[in-house]
Amino acid sequence: MMRIVGLIIVLVVLVFGLFLGVLNNSPIKMDYYVGTLELPLSLVLVFTLLLGAVLGAISSIGIILKLKLEIGRLKRKARGNNIELTNLRNLSLKADH
Repeated sequence: MMRIVGLIIVLVVLVFGLFLGVLNNSPIKMDYYVGTLELPLSLVLVFTLLLGAVLGAISSIGIILKLKLEIGRLKRKARGNNIELTNLRNLSLKADH
């Protein structure tokens, strides 16, 4: 169900972006160090959105890797604790007999 809701939200955003692009197709002048460039406003908006998404993903890679390493360490520790707990349970059963 959540997958369908997510798909509907993505489709609504895409349709909204399409209408925004059609309504804002007037060219704008971009000045940068080397020269100038005239592009449609909608294209500039899409490029800046994509650039922001890529830079955000790149900046979060370090945090994600650190957390994945910590998850692995904690899983190994939990596995060792489970083995120790099983051994202690077995030991107490043998001692009762």
